Amino acid sequence: MAGGFRRGKRQRLPKLEARGELESVTCEGPFKEWLGMPDLYRYQLVVNNETYSYQTEDAELPVVVGDWVVFRYKETKQGNWIDKNSLGKAIDPSEYQ
Repeated sequence: MAGGFRRGKRQRLPKLEARGELESVTCEGPFKEWLGMPDLYRYQLVVNNETYSYQTEDAELPVVVGDWVVFRYKETKQGNWIDKNSLGKAIDPSEYQ
């Protein structure tokens, strides 16, 4: 199918975005989903008293507790899942030099 082609007139839901102070992090893993796949780690992040799940191949996150973070996520029946490679430190332009 050609890139950018969508069937029907349905509008795509915009990505949800959150930002706030990272309050706590817990890690589970490593997990092997199937043979030959790298280890996966599942993190539970608490930002603004809201819990989010994040799954990645990295054993360490690029953020630590106390950082101001920003990310995109989607709401599912299992909870809020952070999009892959969207987690990062938020930069305040007034403090950036």
